[in-house]
Amino acid sequence: MEGSMEPISKIWTLVLLFSLIAGWMDYRTRRIPNWLTVSGALWGIFLQVGATGPHGYHSALEGMGLALACLLPLVLLRAMGAGDWKMMGAIGAMLGPVMMLFVLVTAIFISGVMAIVMVVRAGKVKETAMNVFVLVQGFLSFGLRELPNITLDNPDLMKLPFGVAAGLATVLCFLATRWKW
Repeated sequence: MEGSMEPISKIWTLVLLFSLIAGWMDYRTRRIPNWLTVSGALWGIFLQVGATGPHGYHSALEGMGLALACLLPLVLLRAMGAGDWKMMGAIGAMLGPVMMLFVLVTAIFISGVMAIVMVVRAGKVKETAMNVFVLVQGFLSFGLRELPNITLDNPDLMKLPFGVAAGLATVLCFLATRWKW
């Protein structure tokens, strides 16, 4: 049918629009609202079902569940905001588990680069290195617990807008699939 979009094009259009809006909101306000993440997840499920039938439902739930499970420890430790967590869940619902993993790994890489730039620009390299040492030491000794000085609740610490990294990662993954990088 002339003029209609393929299902995969509709899904990519939705996920790009969603992730760029969420990334922009995270950049501007350091918050990603529930109305956006919940509606993104529902639209993702709807489009996945429309694209592949019942398999799309399972793929959407697997993608959402995998994203939420992978990032839950960071949310529980207050190292990641719940809005960023729900954003990745919605992206997982839209893209399914495999592509969500590509977006997540790319977002982690981008956020690492963003963090290095932020730390160097703020002149907090030594302080950040000490905080990372404490976190790694606790992780390696299986001491996964919230550290009051190294948490989102500490107003003195720099906070990275992970939604921006996730938005950029989604664009890069789209381009990689489009041009088969």
